[in-house]
Amino acid sequence: MQVITGIARVAALGLMAVAVVSAAGDEKFGKGVSLTEATSIKALYETPDKFVGKTIRIDGVVTAVCEEMGCWMALGETDKAQNTVRLKVDHDAGIVFPIAAKGKNASAEGVFEKIAEGDKEAKEAAAEQAAQTAGSDFAKKYQLKATGAIVK
Repeated sequence: MQVITGIARVAALGLMAVAVVSAAGDEKFGKGVSLTEATSIKALYETPDKFVGKTIRIDGVVTAVCEEMGCWMALGETDKAQNTVRLKVDHDAGIVFPIAAKGKNASAEGVFEKIAEGDKEAKEAAAEQAAQTAGSDFAKKYQLKATGAIVK
């Protein structure tokens, strides 16, 4: 009986170790994500101006990544989604999104913003994203100024 109990304990510890390793496989960028509730990408597309200036979290699948400097990444509801939200980071933030993130689940947090007319960097990112995906006008007008992300 003690042998069976000992085996059960070892098996339970093994399962816990697997869970820790899986959780440790997440890649954290910048400050990571602290908000517990996500705003849906669908809601952003339906009423984007309602969210402008607010700190939000979005969850999705990475559909595209900046191939030059890793300064932006796009999330969609699925990997084939046409409705995507671009996460843009400042060059000085020390965040570089890896191309290998494409196709993986991710969460991101930051301030949702309307792209200013004179924001040359954001417009370049929108053009690069459009070249990689079937982007919409949304990507030319809005982005999430990301402070952190987690790629799973």
